[in-house]
Amino acid sequence: MKLTIFGATGRTGRLLVEQALAAGHDVTAFVRDASAVKWDEPNLRVLEGELEDTARIAEAVAGAEAVISVLGPSQNKPDYAISRGTGRIIAAMKEHGVRRLIVSAGAGVSDPNDSPGPFHHVMNFLVKRVSRYVYEDMVRVADVVRASGLDWTIVRVPMLTDSPRGGRIRAGYVGKGMGRSIGRAGMADFILRHAADETYLHKAPVISDM
Repeated sequence: MKLTIFGATGRTGRLLVEQALAAGHDVTAFVRDASAVKWDEPNLRVLEGELEDTARIAEAVAGAEAVISVLGPSQNKPDYAISRGTGRIIAAMKEHGVRRLIVSAGAGVSDPNDSPGPFHHVMNFLVKRVSRYVYEDMVRVADVVRASGLDWTIVRVPMLTDSPRGGRIRAGYVGKGMGRSIGRAGMADFILRHAADETYLHKAPVISDM
């Protein structure tokens, strides 16, 4: 499968690229700094660019069968760079006829299927107080993805850990079958397995370790 991955040199993005290459996929990795890429594989293409560069984003997306974004704000500032960049990715996908989009977000980004309890309300309150602009940026990401008209899935995650890929992953919603954490390796595996799977088409499950 031909995959384009945004956020490919982040802690989860690196695992996505490694697992995708190991599975035999053709990968285009969109990165800010090509010197951070340590892989040397024949089925890997590295494109260096910024999320403001519409032409470079279009080059990365062209010919892909699925686009994956694990981008997230690096600073708590009101620039909303990730949601604006996601809008450019979506525009490029439409321009080149690419339909499948998977993006990641935190479990605090709500979904109509959620049934949050008191604990979740408290945690969301704290997140909004401590990382207001990070939270708002990712809510905007979810909004622009839902309105895109593409074949999208939003993979939401609770606390991320560095635990190795293990057994089964639980997929549910806040307050309904959601665990406390997910390993990045397991998250990458779930995303890759659903790149060509419509189980969660137009859905935003929360995934966690069993």
